[in-house]
Amino acid sequence: MRAVITGAGVLGQEMARALATSNEVTLVDVDDELVDRLKGHLRAQILWGDACDPSVLEEAGALKADVLVATTGDDEDNLVISLLAKRQFDVPRVVARNNYPENRWLFNERWGVDVAVSASATLLSLIQEATGSTETVDLLQLGTAGVRMIETTISEMSVAVGKTLAQISLPPGTVIATIIRDSEPHVPGGSFHLQAGDEVILVSEAATERDIQIAFQRELPT
Repeated sequence: MRAVITGAGVLGQEMARALATSNEVTLVDVDDELVDRLKGHLRAQILWGDACDPSVLEEAGALKADVLVATTGDDEDNLVISLLAKRQFDVPRVVARNNYPENRWLFNERWGVDVAVSASATLLSLIQEATGSTETVDLLQLGTAGVRMIETTISEMSVAVGKTLAQISLPPGTVIATIIRDSEPHVPGGSFHLQAGDEVILVSEAATERDIQIAFQRELPT
C-alpha cells in the first residue's frame, strides 16, 4: 500500500512509523526544521512542503497513492488537501482529521473526505480507517502555497444560468468544491445545471476573483 500522510505532528509521526513497517509511506509537513529533524529517524520518506499545493502532493506521490491521510491541526488545510487528493489525484481513500466539532459537517464526500476522524481519535483507530480494515467573497487564503477558496453567487443576469458545470470554462488549477442551493450543499457533477441563487464555492491555486467573475457572471470591462 502507498500512503501519503500530511501533517508531521505527534499523530502523523506515529502513523507514519506504524505504517512504514510494511508499506510505502511519505510524510509531508510545512515546518522545515521539523522535517530536517525527522529525516533519518523514520523509515518513511519525509518531504518538506505545503500539502495545500498540488505540486507538493504530486511530489509526495499522490498520483499513485492508495490512501491519503490529512492529519494537520488545521481543519481548513485538511479539507483543501482532501479535496485536491480526491478531485485532482483520484486517491481511492481519503481520511481527514477533524479538529473542531463545529466543522464536522464539512468533512464528507463533497470535500473529498471518505472518512472523518475526530482530533481525539487513537492511532489504532486512525490506521484502521486509513487502511479500510473497518468500515463572491474571498473566503480563505490557505498556507504558503497561495491556494484559496472563492465564492460566487449566480444572479439572474449571470451568463452561467441554465448551463451545466461541464459547459463552464474554469481557470487552470481550479475545482468546484460544492454548490449551495436553498441552503443545501450539492455534489457538483458535470451535468449539474446552475440556477439563479446558487452559491458556488471553488478552490484554486491561481485564479483571482476576477477570473471567477468572468467564468460565471459576465465579461468585465477592461
